[in-house]
Amino acid sequence: MRTAAAVVLSSLLLAACGAAPADDALFPLAEGRRWTYQVSTVVDEVDVAARETLVLANRGVDTIDGAPSWRRRSDSGIEYWLRSDATGIYRIASRNPLEREPQLDAPRRYVLQKPYAVGTEWEAPTTAYVLARKNEVPREVRYAYKAFPMHYRIEALAEKVQTPAGKFEGCLRVAGRAELRLYVEALLQWREIPLFTLEWYCPGVGLVRLERKEPSPSRFMVGGSVTMELTSWQH
Repeated sequence: MRTAAAVVLSSLLLAACGAAPADDALFPLAEGRRWTYQVSTVVDEVDVAARETLVLANRGVDTIDGAPSWRRRSDSGIEYWLRSDATGIYRIASRNPLEREPQLDAPRRYVLQKPYAVGTEWEAPTTAYVLARKNEVPREVRYAYKAFPMHYRIEALAEKVQTPAGKFEGCLRVAGRAELRLYVEALLQWREIPLFTLEWYCPGVGLVRLERKEPSPSRFMVGGSVTMELTSWQH
């Protein structure tokens, strides 16, 4: 899920790109915000979870595709550019450490879609983070299936969530489900493999917890889960 550090794109100053884009309480975008998460990955047949720390920080406003966009950077070197408007919060570009310029999303990639009400639904691309074959190279499914759609739905608006960073209330819970159609060679057949995600977004903080489950469809593959919890945050 992580990559090596990237060369930071030269930022265009706010004064040079007009008024700042809109912010959002459920996914704060303003400059200076910072989040630290503990990421725990559990792989089937392995007794000990792999743990690492992920830090995300908002780096101000750049002009991307002719309009102001908030830049968010992970300590793994990946950068994202996001906007917020009446339709929701969406990513418009990203850049990994091997890319010189931001790569535009087409179409826009929603993080949260409005209205913030139970039943609101949308789709966004995802990949497999844990699912792997036991006896093939490369083992990780994500190298063969880099993107496929996940269907998201707002399920609750007033959740209480406990994390190492504290207890949060009034949180929005989003559930995601994807089906990866995968040929399992050992079984000589195609299988629909379900992947599940739960995400909690809290007012004034943003994402505080994420749970990802990728069950194995057969004994010839390995599945697992990923949990991401907020450990600290900075306004």
